[in-house]
Amino acid sequence: MRYEPIPQELFIYNREKFRQHLKPGGLAVFHSNDAMPTNADGIMGFCQQTDLFYLCGIDQEETILVIFPDAKEEKHREILFICQTSEEIAIWEGNKLTKEQARDISGISTVYWTHEFEKIFNKLAFEAEYLYLNTNEHVRNSSPVQTRNARFILYCKEKYPLHKYERLQPIMHRLRAVKSAIEIEQIRKAIDITAKGFYRVAKFLRPDVWEYEIEAELAHEFIRNRAEGFAFQPIIASGANACILHYVQNNCQCKEGDLLLLDIGAKYAHYNADLTRVLPVSGKFTQRQKAVYNAVYRVMQQAKSLLVAGNNLADYHKEVGKIMESELIGLGLLSRHEVAQQDPEYPLYKRYFMHGTSHHLGLDVHDYGSSYHIFEPGMVFTCEPGIYIREEGIGIRLENDILITEQGNVDLMAHIPILAEEIEELVNGKS
Repeated sequence: MRYEPIPQELFIYNREKFRQHLKPGGLAVFHSNDAMPTNADGIMGFCQQTDLFYLCGIDQEETILVIFPDAKEEKHREILFICQTSEEIAIWEGNKLTKEQARDISGISTVYWTHEFEKIFNKLAFEAEYLYLNTNEHVRNSSPVQTRNARFILYCKEKYPLHKYERLQPIMHRLRAVKSAIEIEQIRKAIDITAKGFYRVAKFLRPDVWEYEIEAELAHEFIRNRAEGFAFQPIIASGANACILHYVQNNCQCKEGDLLLLDIGAKYAHYNADLTRVLPVSGKFTQRQKAVYNAVYRVMQQAKSLLVAGNNLADYHKEVGKIMESELIGLGLLSRHEVAQQDPEYPLYKRYFMHGTSHHLGLDVHDYGSSYHIFEPGMVFTCEPGIYIREEGIGIRLENDILITEQGNVDLMAHIPILAEEIEELVNGKS
């Protein structure tokens, strides 16, 4: 791993919180992700399943975590299974974790090899009344790939048809939505690395550079600062490309007079940052570009004020829609008359602002959390309004990451320039 070790206290604390949500006789099982193939004998870079990482911190394939508070033997109330290494594996892939290393990372005393899982689990399953199994219940999930967790569900239901089954995801969505101090520290590190990448790109930007050159600058800066890489496929969109919400081709040339939209983030210790800024390629916004930019900035500031304990995403997004509506009228993109006549189910502001304003942020970029979950201290949200005028080739989105506290909220990216004048000075090398 590139990142500095995370204190095992985080994982011990997370498991303690988790156990409180299990029914008596409940046994929970978490599997790591697969190492996915590409073609021929190729394998993609491994990406750990984030629920498992949240609870034990192990960043290795073929890992299984079992939590069974009512196990007859105390040593089986928390069990970690890791893949056994060999001399051949060490030669070709490098050393895997030893049992001692796995204990140091996770704080779990009982560690077995993964090939021992079936025998041990079979014994524990007959002690349990409820089997808690994991699957992907993110509202935006659309993956057709069958995961190790999904295969295990089929295995269990065939082998243990008379057991009572429970879903793990409702528990994980509640727990992971609220971040602890150690988690927030990791997010801050990801943000600081992201800021370094942004500063580097702002100094590098000039007419005729290519979007992929900017991506390369970011990758260099992120990785040299111990990030695992990008938190998501970076959006580096010049000109009209900025009106494509998930533009990731990054293969066009930045032309004089264009705007460049950067939606980027570093991943550090599996925790993510999510930043969006818009830069004038020539160093100065046109009057129209600045008017739209400032409108988005005003929406962002008002939206941030609504990210407070007691609110919820459903109501929050309705209020932000009203704020955006007013700004679009001021820009001449909507008229008060047509807004007064609009169908409230299909508000007109969505012509120019099609996406949500905020989402949970953490181990996943679109992290766990219900739209109806009341905001609590410790939650981290993005705040990212945008205006996209396709007929003018202008796309502007601004985004910071916001922490909710008991005293209000904290903008974790407040140190990164965002005012139009600050951005111009930065691109022109004056700051």
